[in-house]
Amino acid sequence: MEAIIKKENMRVKLPAGDWQEAIRQVGTVLKEAGSITDGYINAMIEAVKEYGPYIVIMPGFALAHAAPCEAVLHEDMALITLEEPVCFGSANDPVSVMLCVACVDQDSHIRALQKVALALGEEDIFGKMAAAETVDELYGILHHV
Repeated sequence: MEAIIKKENMRVKLPAGDWQEAIRQVGTVLKEAGSITDGYINAMIEAVKEYGPYIVIMPGFALAHAAPCEAVLHEDMALITLEEPVCFGSANDPVSVMLCVACVDQDSHIRALQKVALALGEEDIFGKMAAAETVDELYGILHHV
């Protein structure tokens, strides 16, 4: 089975004082993987400032992303949990689990979101993810192993 998100792109219990820091944390995972530059992290933060907390798509879960741009070096995804939940100003606050999707074009953006939607369909998966103590545990929850 192909990994939805690579284990090396997962982190658990990261500290974040607010939603901007939470986006920086999940974005930094992809920056360290060589998939994006700081420009994409800034674009994700600016998108929330401009459009509101639209990335908080389910209770406790945010899907950090921005439009495909030159700051995306190659397609990739990262998944983190936060040490303490943060608020975005959404009805689905507070957020404990964050997924970051970086895509090079609209087609890859849609394909990535479809893969993730299928994996995240399980009831209370975000609660299980938020409670994960290790990356191995988080990986197992996402991949249903």
